Amino acid sequence: MKFITNRNRFRIRLRWFFRFNLFFLLLIVIGTAGLWVAAKIAGPPPLNVPRAISYYDSQGNIFNKATESALSSSSEWTKLDHISKPLIQATLSIEDKHFYKHHGFDLRRLAGALFADVKSFSKAQGASTITMQYAKNSFLSNDKTWRRKLAEAFYTMRLEMNYSKDQILEGYLNTIYYGHGAYGIQAASKYYFNKNASDLSLSEASMLAGIPKGPTLYAPDVHYERAKERQKIVLQSMAKNGTISKPLADSAYNHSLQLVNVQPTKERLAPYFQQAVRDELKNKLHLTEDQLINGGLNVYTTLDPKIQKKAEYWMKDTIDPKSDIQSALISMNPKTGAVLALIGGRDYDKSAFNRATQSRRSPGSSFKPFLYYAALEDGFTPSTLLKSEPTSFQYDDDRATYSPNNFGNYYANKKITMAEALAVSDNIYAVKTHMSIGMDELVKTAKEVGIRSPLAPIPSLALGSKPVSMLEITRGYSAIANGGYRVQPHFVKKVTDKDGNVLYEWKPKSKKVLNKKAAFVLSQMMTGIFDKQLNGYTTVTGSKVAGILTHKVAAKTGSTATDSWMVGYTPKLAMAVWVGYDQGETISVYPDSGYAKKIWAHSMESALFGQSKNSFKAPKGVVAVNIDPKTGLRATDTCPGRETYFIKGTAPKAYCDGTKVVSHPKHKKKTQSHGLFDWIFHLGGKK
Repeated sequence: MKFITNRNRFRIRLRWFFRFNLFFLLLIVIGTAGLWVAAKIAGPPPLNVPRAISYYDSQGNIFNKATESALSSSSEWTKLDHISKPLIQATLSIEDKHFYKHHGFDLRRLAGALFADVKSFSKAQGASTITMQYAKNSFLSNDKTWRRKLAEAFYTMRLEMNYSKDQILEGYLNTIYYGHGAYGIQAASKYYFNKNASDLSLSEASMLAGIPKGPTLYAPDVHYERAKERQKIVLQSMAKNGTISKPLADSAYNHSLQLVNVQPTKERLAPYFQQAVRDELKNKLHLTEDQLINGGLNVYTTLDPKIQKKAEYWMKDTIDPKSDIQSALISMNPKTGAVLALIGGRDYDKSAFNRATQSRRSPGSSFKPFLYYAALEDGFTPSTLLKSEPTSFQYDDDRATYSPNNFGNYYANKKITMAEALAVSDNIYAVKTHMSIGMDELVKTAKEVGIRSPLAPIPSLALGSKPVSMLEITRGYSAIANGGYRVQPHFVKKVTDKDGNVLYEWKPKSKKVLNKKAAFVLSQMMTGIFDKQLNGYTTVTGSKVAGILTHKVAAKTGSTATDSWMVGYTPKLAMAVWVGYDQGETISVYPDSGYAKKIWAHSMESALFGQSKNSFKAPKGVVAVNIDPKTGLRATDTCPGRETYFIKGTAPKAYCDGTKVVSHPKHKKKTQSHGLFDWIFHLGGKK
């Protein structure tokens, strides 16, 4: 009886299983039919001949007009019968051997990919046909989502319904990316072999056909051995499919290729900036590849050509052309976050890696301004005294020790002011301050001004031990420069289509994150790196380039064993320069370590030409006092001082000759201080 009951249960379950699968299959059929009907109603998607994208600078003048770069010639649409037969055969063999047999979808490959995706709970596996790839490249983003795949299927149907196979293949071959800014087979043929697509040999064609799978991995001029392995796979596929014989495949593989790599004859302005613009258009504005390449877009950027050209000149003029050292520069409007100039490396054609936006390096002492802002908020003043001497710091509940060194192992071996410590970049003072106010405060301040890279509340953070990007640190300095507002860096102001319709327009974004008075006091302290009056046990860090500058600027140098930085600003312009080696090689004290300062100083001075010599304006609640740099006390005739700014009420009351300010407004006479306690008390701030 029990056996009969179990058998009935099994039959019921089996019946429901078949019903469920039938229902699921019916849904697929209905859904597919619905897509076909919708695709038919939607009609043919436009297959436009590519129209160049136009890049405008901040003055409204075109500074570059190209589909991708000066190397790209995909606007020269090449008819299918003008493309070599071996290239067509190689592409079909490796990308979609059933292209002329299916209606946009290779069901066998699709089923295999779907099984792999379900098994791994991902959407990483692909079974894209040439039509599907063309649909994705022309109309969609690269997101690996089910929604995007459904849209891809929809556009694939529209293409297959309304265009011939030859038209689809022709469009695909004219828009696929082959690396180095070459979109389309004509651009690739010109770049790699300096010949037309119609003249490609089997060996050349099979090499090019392998590139689209991974343009950065299989570009033969960069990764030749890897490209040869990919070429072998293409040729073996052709032989297996019966397109060519195996002996012919072997012969093509063994044939020596002469790579030409035709470089642009005309110098391009701001190629790294242009690439950053494209990244913003693609990643932030979500424009499709077709819009970026073929849509005839007008992109109005933030580029200031004057600042860009001068920066490019000074980088080239400063660094020894025989050196392998790299450099990068960013200039920004601190009030809006608009990037005015950007250099991501010394030669875009040799390395397109954008060190200004894509790299993270340790900023060294250029990170200290964020620390000293936090200290000002905690009660420190420019006159606060701390002793500069070799010191070991206990942290992590006394389980760890940190023993920093000053540059060259020079120490004052006495107390120095915060103004001097910043100007000469004293590391002991910085770490003492960091430990005194609480190490979380520096992390908090850095995050507030826009540092998004991972940070940690450790003693070495005061000396910039954690890597950050140039864009981040320029954004952070901008918040100090503009009086406390965190801005959003951007490269694009507006985008219109070929008919002038606005697709995107920048809306200013800022948030108050710093105290305006403390930010101004910090800015004035940062001008001290060029002031010889703050020379102490060592010289101020900007002394070697102080003579270049005629404008008042706030800045900070930074150096590690592998990185050299110079970052600074006025209220209207922020600029950062980095110099170092890509592989983290040690930089020499001379001349490598001096490059960043010289590039920055010359570029900054050129950019500020014609502007006010001093654009810093003290806000209400800030006072200027003449301070003796050695003692941090008010200056007198016997110990002359320099103008130093304080938040009102925090300036020292004592004079360097032992007298003090009388608080009663009717009395101007100075009275004698009563000992060491009064002297320390009237300094203001923490000790």
